[in-house]
Amino acid sequence: MSERSEQPEPIDPFEEIIAAETDRDPDLAVIEAGSRTLRAQGGAPQADVPTRPADPAVDKALREVERELATRWGETKLEPSVKRIAALMDVLGEPQRSYPSIHITGTNGKTSTARMIEALLGAFELRTGRYTSPHVQSITERISLDGAPVSAERFIETYDDIKPYIEMVDGSQEYRLSFFEVLTGMAYAAFADAPVDVAVVEVGMGGTWDATNVIDGDVAVVTPIDLDHTDRLGETPAEIAAEKAGIVKQDATVILAQQPVDAAQVMLKKAVEVDATVAREGLEFGVVSRQVAVGGQMLTLRGLGGEYPEVYLPLHGPYQAHNAAVALAAVEAFFGVGSQRPEPLDVDTVRRAFAAVSSPGRLEVVRRSPTVVLDAAHNPAGARATAEAVGEAFDFSRLIGVVGASGDKNVRGLLEAFEPIFAEVVITQNSSHRAMDADELAALAVEVFGEERVQVEPRLPDALEAAITLAEEEGEFAGGGVLVTGSVITVGEARLLLGKG
Repeated sequence: MSERSEQPEPIDPFEEIIAAETDRDPDLAVIEAGSRTLRAQGGAPQADVPTRPADPAVDKALREVERELATRWGETKLEPSVKRIAALMDVLGEPQRSYPSIHITGTNGKTSTARMIEALLGAFELRTGRYTSPHVQSITERISLDGAPVSAERFIETYDDIKPYIEMVDGSQEYRLSFFEVLTGMAYAAFADAPVDVAVVEVGMGGTWDATNVIDGDVAVVTPIDLDHTDRLGETPAEIAAEKAGIVKQDATVILAQQPVDAAQVMLKKAVEVDATVAREGLEFGVVSRQVAVGGQMLTLRGLGGEYPEVYLPLHGPYQAHNAAVALAAVEAFFGVGSQRPEPLDVDTVRRAFAAVSSPGRLEVVRRSPTVVLDAAHNPAGARATAEAVGEAFDFSRLIGVVGASGDKNVRGLLEAFEPIFAEVVITQNSSHRAMDADELAALAVEVFGEERVQVEPRLPDALEAAITLAEEEGEFAGGGVLVTGSVITVGEARLLLGKG
């Protein structure tokens, strides 16, 4: 050990934040002793959600593709293996091997983090492909090139190109490829055809057997893990983490957001097993400071290579600041900051990238007077984060909720998270077959909010109108607002009804 390393490091504000915010388990020291950790020594604006194609012929062709995809297993019906997608990749010539990848798992924050990573990579003049799910309004959102969803024409062309291979695999497997598996194959083929310099890929569910997990991500990102999809992934954070750890590959770099201790323990064990390098939020990187700003927040981020002050992020909420820290560390790791190179990324480029980030349907303001906000929170952890962010970012004197949820979620937990901030709630139902019946949802809401605070409007247009009317009751300048939430589908449909697309 060198004399320099023997000297105690001075305590700086970042270390104080670590001491205050990180709940450490001494048992983790054994695991951490066997794993390497990262620490350095020392884009183009996002496109909005696409609308339907203006050309009737293109729109017709896209609808035909959507109809064909709809005949396959939906995203909630799974046979947990990657054998079908692996077979498709094989007949396509392994397109996913033709570019490096950043692979993202976790429970909440994956899509926003993916968008931030994409923006950063694009700002450093790399051609990017991004694959995320679910979509807010258009299926084409799921596959992006250079920071924008692929055109309907390109989406159709990609499907037509690989359709014969899809049918070949369908005929050779016990089960046909699912909706999500086909889309994953399309994304990987589109990225190879572009070609991209790097793919940013969000898992659909879990990790080990997720269809996306036929890539070997150079960087594996794990956003906060909480309870969701417990019927498929496990009933504790540790069990869920074991599934999600499947994306961590040999010699990869793991960017680990702050986690429940048992989930972190599982992830660190996996890192040891595959000799992966780990960077942990709150230790190797993190949020040094944040201040609420007009339209977003001003951040100082601690990256793997040093500090990045005065970073403006046009998104609301503490959780988005943490997503930004995770995204920055992931891009630093991709460029070798903290390992091959000690110096940080160019701070002005980082600032430009974050200032251009958008995340439709995530605390998105779509109307004023009264203010209507859309947020796709669909589980208790996401709802708690949204409730905190609403209180910080908006000065509502009276907030009306519009909630339409999926029946396979912890809906009671979601409602309980929103109860402290909603004066009243309008219960509704989106058009998905997964939607919880409005009357069933209302019965739960009455138990949580009390009958006098619950209104039921099964049709979403009527629910929006009712909520806006309730928000306006205090007068034009009284500060009433509406939050539409509970499901990505509910938010997407509300977005269309309110003129955003």
